[in-house]
Amino acid sequence: MRWKGRRGSSNIDDRRGSGRRMRMPSGRRARAGGGLGLTGILVVAGIAWFMGINPLTLLGQLEGGGFEAPRSQSQAPRSAADDETAQFISVVLADTENTWQQLLDRHGADYPEPTLVLFSGSVPSACGYASSATGPFYCGADSKLYIDLSFYRELATQLNAPGDFAQAYVLAHEVGHHIQNVLGILPEFHKARRTMSKEEGNALSVRVELQADCFAGIWAHYAARQQGFVEEGDIDEALNAASRIGDDTLQRQSQGYVVPETFNHGTSAQRASWFKKGFQSGRIEACDTFRAESL
Repeated sequence: MRWKGRRGSSNIDDRRGSGRRMRMPSGRRARAGGGLGLTGILVVAGIAWFMGINPLTLLGQLEGGGFEAPRSQSQAPRSAADDETAQFISVVLADTENTWQQLLDRHGADYPEPTLVLFSGSVPSACGYASSATGPFYCGADSKLYIDLSFYRELATQLNAPGDFAQAYVLAHEVGHHIQNVLGILPEFHKARRTMSKEEGNALSVRVELQADCFAGIWAHYAARQQGFVEEGDIDEALNAASRIGDDTLQRQSQGYVVPETFNHGTSAQRASWFKKGFQSGRIEACDTFRAESL
């Protein structure tokens, strides 16, 4: 991606290291509102619960957590490379702001911009306390996205999904959960899941996650139409990343076999397919995973 020189989002809360806020290029300030106060996709009380392929070390409620960090993750000191990555994703976040504001305007809805929290090691949120092993996640209770930049190194080296557009896809997926929050989809999911068995809840979670992948594809659709922004091969990076984090692929890597009834994000083929649906259509209506007969 040719991202340097483009506007970065002002909605960045940099809590890495000393916790100081990172200065970003000027942009729109975050709007008030947007937190709908919903409980999370999963609740963990002292022990890891079922979200992700392996149990995640989550305390509280972490909703919209689309990715699981590899277990061997190690902490690295803050570096110039990480600072550049932070600048890069601030540009991507700014572009998602532009895209979703315009799209929701067409649907008669406002777009309260989410805040992106950069952290290292662990972080408190309105949805609970999380560590780097949680991976990137979205908290609807405070309308914030949370990313430890070390995840991007693991994405490239352990999950074999390198490239800046792979990183952009991860962020766009979490923004997709924010869109679900704004549209009332996440609250409905939580309400429905309360009366479901664990297996039924997993199946519904798959549809939630695949829709977030589709919404990420919508952002990519409009990003690719901007002259000089998306480069050849970028979309392939996103599709590769989507396929590398499918439930079936991660289970085979971690335990050598798959247990379909525990899937809660979708298979590799499904994740890539729904990202592609969003990318090819550019329409919110194309991402209705809940009415799709087959995923």
